[in-house]
Amino acid sequence: MRKKVGSLDIYKYLPKINCKKCGEKTCMAFGSQLIERKVELKDCPHLKRESLKSLEEILAPAVREVVFGELPVSIGGEEVLYRHELTYFNQTAIAIDIHDEMGKEELSKRIKFVNNFSHERIGETLTLQAIAIRNRSGDAAKFEKCVEETAKRTKKALILCSWNFEALNKALEIIGHKKPLIYAATKDTWKEVGGLAVKYNCPVAVFADNDISELKSVVNALQRMGIDDIVVDPGSRLGPCTLQLFVMLRRSAMDEDKVLNRPILGVPAAVYLQGGNGLKEAMAASLMMAKYADLIILHNIEIWALLPILTLRQNLYTDPRRPVRVEAGIKEFGSPDENSPVLLTTNFALTYYTVASDIESAKVDCYLIVLDTDGIGVEAAVAGRQLSASRVKKAIDETGIGKKVRHKKMAIPGLAARISGELEQLCGWKILIGPNDSSDIGKFIEGRWKA
Repeated sequence: MRKKVGSLDIYKYLPKINCKKCGEKTCMAFGSQLIERKVELKDCPHLKRESLKSLEEILAPAVREVVFGELPVSIGGEEVLYRHELTYFNQTAIAIDIHDEMGKEELSKRIKFVNNFSHERIGETLTLQAIAIRNRSGDAAKFEKCVEETAKRTKKALILCSWNFEALNKALEIIGHKKPLIYAATKDTWKEVGGLAVKYNCPVAVFADNDISELKSVVNALQRMGIDDIVVDPGSRLGPCTLQLFVMLRRSAMDEDKVLNRPILGVPAAVYLQGGNGLKEAMAASLMMAKYADLIILHNIEIWALLPILTLRQNLYTDPRRPVRVEAGIKEFGSPDENSPVLLTTNFALTYYTVASDIESAKVDCYLIVLDTDGIGVEAAVAGRQLSASRVKKAIDETGIGKKVRHKKMAIPGLAARISGELEQLCGWKILIGPNDSSDIGKFIEGRWKA
């Protein structure tokens, strides 16, 4: 298993002069930030060539990072099997497929859907990254026309999918400069497809159906041609076989396999198109993402299928060491005035957006104090003293809420009831115990607050 890189491993190659020109106070701090990928080696002006080369080797991720597309999409580049060991850096890229036998209306609809898709969840905008163009007809001219039409209508990253070398060649003559991902090189076509990858400086996907030895052989052949940006597809089925292959590939990368240390491509669309349905495709996509797929291609664009996949991706790629948080302070809902209610919550993103949504649904005009609890939810923050009477008093003073309202009355979450007495004594405000569940805020305001 690959040895985890620590700050001391980095520090011994740094200049150790603490010049601060990199933006960090010490060379040790710079080393820690290098591991977290918050700074780059070029940020240190004093690195010597030998040290730079050594650090590049040490910091090279276990899984090689591959970038493709006009609007660059980065896949791979991961360091660990489990995100709690460090974190995952590049979210699984999601591509939607189209093909060269689609009618103009359907083609236009799907391209527009990918271009415009946007969904906000707990402060993050979820989007789709790419379009996979399939040469379903097998005809090079039709594929060329479809690729040209698609390239005119989108700036999203493109994946060219064809078993026909001539079709890929024609397509690359049009959009080779946009650095699409070429799919796919096989044991029969690696030389021709590899030649296209070299000519147009594009990344290439290797396909071998359920055969790791064959996959490794093709990757080896492409490496000998000087191609480094390679993605691997071991085949996609809804079942344990596919997942075992994905896990095997990722473990090989962590064991420092310099051939199979590649981003993994999963094609849930294959499940859909081979007699499945949208539900089976969504299940396949979810399982593949959970087992290390760096890029997936979907066919179904129904929102009921896409949103769970996007939500799972967001959860998988949230750093578990750093809770998702929002900015602390005072938020206004509706048109509050000097008589409006004052409510309190934490700055844990999921808590905040749930409370905010419930306030908006209840159409309550109010002030909401968002307390800095280090991104921790109410119950845990009370237990850990991130939500304490002294912190709430400090927030009251800093936000100036006392100047915005005539009353001195505030509602705190029901799960924080235990601090109410201490808080009343400390700040001199009347403290009301709000509901445990923010969905009851409307009833609470109508009942307890106005009583």
